[in-house]
Amino acid sequence: MSRKLAAILVADVVGYSRLAGADEDRILARLRTLRSDVIDPTIAVHNGRIVKRTGDGSLIEFRSVVDAVRCAVEVQTAMVERNTGVQPEHRIEFRVGIHLGDVVEESDGDLMGDGVNIAARLESVAKPGAICLSEDAYRQVRARLDLAVTDLGQIHLKNIAEPMRVYSLQVGTVLPPARQAQPPAMKIPSVKAVPDKPSIAVLAFNNMSGDAEQEYFSDGISEDIITDLSKLSELHVIARNSSFVYKNVTASVPDMARALGVRYVLEGSVRKAGNRVRVTAQLIDASNGGHIWASRFDRDLTDIFAVQDELTQEIVAALRLNLPHGDQDRLAQGRPVDVGAYELLLRGREQASTHTRTGNMAARSLAADSLAIDPEYAAARALLSFTHVLDYVNAWSKDPEASLRMGMDLAQQAVEMAEEQPNCHFALGVACMWNRELDRARAEVLRGLELSPNSAELLMLMAHIQIFSGDPAAALETLDASMRLDPHHPEILLQFLADARFSLGEYEQAIVAIERRLQQNAQSETAYALLASCYGHLGRFEESREAWEKALQINPDFSIERRRRVLPFQNPEDFNRRVDGLRKAGLTLQNDGRC
Repeated sequence: MSRKLAAILVADVVGYSRLAGADEDRILARLRTLRSDVIDPTIAVHNGRIVKRTGDGSLIEFRSVVDAVRCAVEVQTAMVERNTGVQPEHRIEFRVGIHLGDVVEESDGDLMGDGVNIAARLESVAKPGAICLSEDAYRQVRARLDLAVTDLGQIHLKNIAEPMRVYSLQVGTVLPPARQAQPPAMKIPSVKAVPDKPSIAVLAFNNMSGDAEQEYFSDGISEDIITDLSKLSELHVIARNSSFVYKNVTASVPDMARALGVRYVLEGSVRKAGNRVRVTAQLIDASNGGHIWASRFDRDLTDIFAVQDELTQEIVAALRLNLPHGDQDRLAQGRPVDVGAYELLLRGREQASTHTRTGNMAARSLAADSLAIDPEYAAARALLSFTHVLDYVNAWSKDPEASLRMGMDLAQQAVEMAEEQPNCHFALGVACMWNRELDRARAEVLRGLELSPNSAELLMLMAHIQIFSGDPAAALETLDASMRLDPHHPEILLQFLADARFSLGEYEQAIVAIERRLQQNAQSETAYALLASCYGHLGRFEESREAWEKALQINPDFSIERRRRVLPFQNPEDFNRRVDGLRKAGLTLQNDGRC
């Protein structure tokens, strides 16, 4: 045995006995999914070691309290998102206790001693969804993390001799489904409908499986229908990002249609049980509330792709679209896919959409598992490529350059396997852009848009390429087209908008776009860095320095020189202008690119 000082995290599931008593098999399956998709990847990213698990509980050792708290915050935040819309009696919620103290490590790696006991007692007094810290632990993080913490005062913990000061961090709470807030779309002016072609939004299909962990499957079916319809040049199809805003929200179809600027709305549900799946769908004309078409498909799970094809064809028929041969051919293309590989891909896409390091790791693992089942699955290869490129962009791997090379190779393989799939061209376009092959990246995006004219994602990528190529005016036009397809666009689009305005010397307008982004994502160091440069060019030097300090608080390793190496600007002066704004504010760059 040996003694050491360690940061200890103890967690358990609130009301586990009640959940298991209601349906033990289902709760165990949900916990396994949570561990593989969320908890274990997050622990790995933050350098944690799982010492042991006891049923619903976990004992985890970290190198530092900062790592332990960041891991706990990320997991609790993910659980808030997963529990949204779930009835309270079915939610999985965690309590967490964290302490920095002396522990005894045995030969088999198990930990014992006061450090472990205190962490366990802190966990027992935490509220659902909360993280309780001892005073020793809180002292390590209070100046390093921007946390809203409640001082609970001195508390007598069970079997601990002296009272201890306890601090509580409540990451978030989930409203019951009936009390969900109205969507942002109801607070903004309606989007004008596209006049020259039929327009449609596919809402997130309801998960009727009785298991919240099956949400990825119903979401995936909805997203694939959007992808199929987006291939049709005769339709204006709203992007997933915007139509999914109305998930778990009570709103009338006419209101949703007005806010999204469409005439038609497709809604439905998915029930997956064992090897059977039931998909129901109905197409509604929002102008009069009439049902144009409705159908139900009861099939074996292995027939899910045929269901998607039939559903898409029936929508085309109901809308009386006269498809050109190219559109008809695109709908008919596709190869058989193992349904197990498909389910892993859907889970991987869900993880990738979080845009976090842990989500990226989980997505890579799931995509690799999908390819292990079906090595010729191009969509899984494209997703795998994307995760490696993100590792390069964000310096999430030990060898970013090798990550980019891997991403390039995998994306090229995906295109060779399925040239007709737009998502493969998207993956190769992203990889080529970051590899500074801007002309090749543009060609891949143009080919992707031929295959999927309604892809807001491809249009956003094209705008990014245009910014790096020195054509910000064209990028603004492209972003406008993307926003028409995706009114509730992701906040990263506002960064592209700000970048384009900055490149045009329109610093005030760039600031407006950045501030809008920061309202949605206050943890973007790239937004604050660009904001600092804007203020520098405008002579607002104090505000510039404050923005730069914010960027470094979020990411102490933020480096201008690494950004110079990574950002693929065709004209180096486009990047130098960003640095000049910082210098004007009196921010002196060090050799490593920090100020």
